[in-house]
Amino acid sequence: MHSLFGYLALHHPEHAATIGRVLAVPPKRTERNLVTYLTDAEVEAVLAACDKTSWTGRRDHAMFSLAVQTGLRISELAGLTRSDVVIRPGANVRTVGKGRKERRTPLISSTVAVLKAWLREQPGAPEDPLFPTTTGRPLSRDAIERRLALYVSSAAQNCRSLKTKRVTTHTLRHTAAMRLLAAGNDITVIALWLGHEQVTTTQIYLHADLTHKQRAIDRTRPLGVKPGRFQPGDALLAFLEAL
Repeated sequence: MHSLFGYLALHHPEHAATIGRVLAVPPKRTERNLVTYLTDAEVEAVLAACDKTSWTGRRDHAMFSLAVQTGLRISELAGLTRSDVVIRPGANVRTVGKGRKERRTPLISSTVAVLKAWLREQPGAPEDPLFPTTTGRPLSRDAIERRLALYVSSAAQNCRSLKTKRVTTHTLRHTAAMRLLAAGNDITVIALWLGHEQVTTTQIYLHADLTHKQRAIDRTRPLGVKPGRFQPGDALLAFLEAL
């Protein structure tokens, strides 16, 4: 509703008074849960569940390897064509995200190797889907989610922590962000990587990362400890000088 009336404010200024009253209505308070993401062991288990002896398994392995590394939205993943992937030096993938904004995401060497193998196996025209169905059509969003759910269910047999998580393609996007954060990247860099319009959207990953909170705790002074620098006593100094 706020987005609609924000649009109307630009195109119908004659109703500014009414529009202002609507925009002044505060949003409903809702609970926001911490984001769900996968650990490195869980990512490896899911990718290992892809049956590389089959064509669809190799396709899915390449697709989800790309998703975990780049953090693409499911719509961006489904809309990729062969021409969107650059695997020469300076490898990257081109996507058009929300608001028709184009961005290019760098690819690491392991992802490049997987995509090279897939492109050699699946030749086609530049405008063909990067991850097609068996009939050559683009995979639908529902099909991608079903394939991922199949591998997560299989991987959970050996990686039991997956049983406690609801894993979707957006979880892989969260995973990419958390891996960037764990590597020490600034939150503004992660926002650019994911194609977020505002940095505040990316701050959810700071709340989910316990290591940053632990570092903050480690830097604080414990209660009951007097501030100031340690001053050794005469007995300690004499002991050290006698060593």
